Amino acid sequence: MIVYLDASALVKRYVIERHSRETIALTSQAELTATSVVSRVEVVAGLAKAVRARAVPADAARNARQLFARDWLDLLRVQVTEALVERAESLAWEHGLRGYDAVQLASALTWQESAGEGILLATFDQDLWAAAERSGLKPWPDARISH
Repeated sequence: MIVYLDASALVKRYVIERHSRETIALTSQAELTATSVVSRVEVVAGLAKAVRARAVPADAARNARQLFARDWLDLLRVQVTEALVERAESLAWEHGLRGYDAVQLASALTWQESAGEGILLATFDQDLWAAAERSGLKPWPDARISH
């Protein structure tokens, strides 16, 4: 199984929250795991936001950031190119996505095309989940849920 993780799914590997256990199980079963290079900043920004909201203690967030940095090189990373941004622009317009969500979708579609086989797009963003399904990707979890 080939899995693409957006930032909402990726962060669940480092912060224990709802659906973390399922996400960790999914990635441990994957043959390959990929994400967009923009996930690096999205995950760290999410951790910082969780600290500001007092949802995660600062020490736990720092530890999560260090674990994420350690694992970063093990992830296949889809690079952001002018062509990918152009595709993301079209997807944002077509599906009404936020900017980084459109980049995530464009990255997953680009990776699926280069892999030559179907991939699973793990996301807990409902808009991205729906857009992935409409674009021919298999979204995970199987049913749309909010994180």
